[in-house]
Amino acid sequence: MTILMTHVGQYTGPGTIPVLLSQYREVACHDASFADPDIARQYENANLGTIALHAQNPETLFQELRERQITVDKIIHNDVYPNTPLPIEDIPLEIVEASFAALLLFPMRLTQLLLPALKAAGHGQFVFVTSARYLQPEPGFAVATSIRAGTTAFALALAREAAPHGIQVNVVAPNYLYSEAYYPMARFIDDPVGRAQIAAKVPLGRLGEPKEIGELIAFLVSGRSSFVTGQVIDFTGGWP
Repeated sequence: MTILMTHVGQYTGPGTIPVLLSQYREVACHDASFADPDIARQYENANLGTIALHAQNPETLFQELRERQITVDKIIHNDVYPNTPLPIEDIPLEIVEASFAALLLFPMRLTQLLLPALKAAGHGQFVFVTSARYLQPEPGFAVATSIRAGTTAFALALAREAAPHGIQVNVVAPNYLYSEAYYPMARFIDDPVGRAQIAAKVPLGRLGEPKEIGELIAFLVSGRSSFVTGQVIDFTGGWP
């Protein structure tokens, strides 16, 4: 059996993949950049034990897994879409639709395709990485906040349906995690002004580190505590 993680080059991927490779023989990886075979090969060479999948949507990912005879029973939905801070009245419908497709429809459809095999096997784990912004919505982020909250709700519904089949489903909800997409190093780590802004908001006084969230995700997907399901774990350093 193999782990599958989506968007490994972004969000929680860079911190999680090294942790998974220290515990498992192989990890199947999806990323938008892997549509380029050269980039996929470079990633595999740099991260021994990874299988870089070329497919880019749930249906083709599922088909590629079948063609390559890769059976997954641990799925990490690490879905991403750029945040574009805007007042609610100025949000273009195109941004709403694209965010919805990337952050909710993509993991929902991939789950639909993978779930029957996990039910038949009687075991498996899903971890959805969403967002903790729902705890204290911030002006300008209505789209990401509401859609990621919808993904969290979907995961909790899945947890109830999948539990009788021995399948765990949990959510990791980060905020103030270092990533170049959301909290870039130049602004919030290297710059004293940015560091002070984070310290004023986060009780632990800093951004979360990629390896820290990687350890949490690796534990949840491991199945070592099989009674834990339907939980949302906020990774926020004590915020809000």
